[in-house]
Amino acid sequence: MTGRVRTRGATFRSRLALLTVLSVAVGVVACAVSAWFLSRAQMYQQVDRSLQTAPLGRLDNRRADGLPPAWEECRSAPDQQPLRPLRYTTQSVTADGRGCWLAGPHALTVTGRDVRVARGLDRQALHDGTATDGTPMRVLTRTLHPPPGRAAEPVTISIAVPLDQLHRSLDSLALLLAALAGLCVTGAAVIGLLLGRAALRPIDRLTRVVEHIARTEDLRIRIPDSGDDEIARLSRSFNTMTVALAAARDRQQQLIIDAGHELRTPLTSLRGNIDLLLRADQEGRSLPAHTRATLLGDLKAQMLELTSLVDDLLELAPPGDPPPGDTVALHEVTRTALARARLRGPGLRFEQQLRPWYVHGDTAALERAVLNLLDNAIKFSPPGGTVTTRLSDGELTITDQGPGIADEDLPHVFDRFWRSPSARSLPGSGLGLSIVARAAHDTGGTIRLARPPDGGTTAHLSIPGGPAPDQARPAPGGGRPAR
Repeated sequence: MTGRVRTRGATFRSRLALLTVLSVAVGVVACAVSAWFLSRAQMYQQVDRSLQTAPLGRLDNRRADGLPPAWEECRSAPDQQPLRPLRYTTQSVTADGRGCWLAGPHALTVTGRDVRVARGLDRQALHDGTATDGTPMRVLTRTLHPPPGRAAEPVTISIAVPLDQLHRSLDSLALLLAALAGLCVTGAAVIGLLLGRAALRPIDRLTRVVEHIARTEDLRIRIPDSGDDEIARLSRSFNTMTVALAAARDRQQQLIIDAGHELRTPLTSLRGNIDLLLRADQEGRSLPAHTRATLLGDLKAQMLELTSLVDDLLELAPPGDPPPGDTVALHEVTRTALARARLRGPGLRFEQQLRPWYVHGDTAALERAVLNLLDNAIKFSPPGGTVTTRLSDGELTITDQGPGIADEDLPHVFDRFWRSPSARSLPGSGLGLSIVARAAHDTGGTIRLARPPDGGTTAHLSIPGGPAPDQARPAPGGGRPAR
């Protein structure tokens, strides 16, 4: 298990570092690509602006008289050409797609966009092109009109500047951005590993504690839980879980000890009576009839006591979750329990006032809980006493006229196998009220005992529900017995 936990921790750490690297890589690449395109657009704008402000631009619509009068003369009269810019290539374009080089280091390849301008379909064309030797060019094509009063025809001129220097600058920028992106991603990988190791250090500590607890079953270990972050909350939750597990284990051990102590007395009595009967048979002397009847009666009573004790233990320690429950008429359950209680207390008077109340729970568990409360009232009531049972607005109260419970005993009445000094001589296992508390908890209710001013004991059992069957719904969580 240790290797498996460590492998998963390393995998999570690697995933955290990988996610950090990917996040940084995506951001860096996006910034680098955006910077490259923005720089490219800015450089093209500068080139276009230089073409717009070149000498040809100032001749538009104003000075076309310096150009040769006919296309046939453009190459035979170079001395008469006034357009000789040092940086730019210029050539004229005809409507049928021919170009005539005028100045500059390269002749241009005429494109369809240039022809559209020569034919008067477009005012101008600004586009990428190529020279006849394959050099990439940025080309501006415009039509120049002669001044008024001149008989010359309009002339379409293309002016271009090479883009090879711009492309070299963009390539250098791309290499620089790629190098910076690689450095950033590498740095992010290192930082991600360091941050992952630092961030997962508390989880590693928690993992070691869990491994130690699994190996030693020592639930007394606590994890430092200072702070308010998620790791601190996880540590506090784990500490709470270990405390609950330790308490459950202690209760389990205490239950075993108490159950063994309670079982020892009837088992010892059973063994003594059985030994007496066996010894009498082995010695060949028969016991008097009344003695034998008394022994058999004791055996039966002890067997019933053992059966009742085992049933109570099974009730308190079910093998799984409590039953899902259904809509239960608590007033009918109480009425049925009262009918059984009257048979157990023939010398007592029972008063009842039951109003309809429907709850969500298990019918058998609720009836057992109500009957246990009535049994307690019968056990401590004096001869001829009155047991009063009332059910109103979801609160069931059962009041007896017994001696009452001492104030120092009230916090312990729901503990398993606990019995007050005055009740230890009476029959019972000390599990009755624990069963009542369990039933109240499973139905989301509460149970408490109180001493009325006029004496006796009153049990208050409150269960959420309503006076109509459709108002009985499972309560979230569940109540806890009052202590």
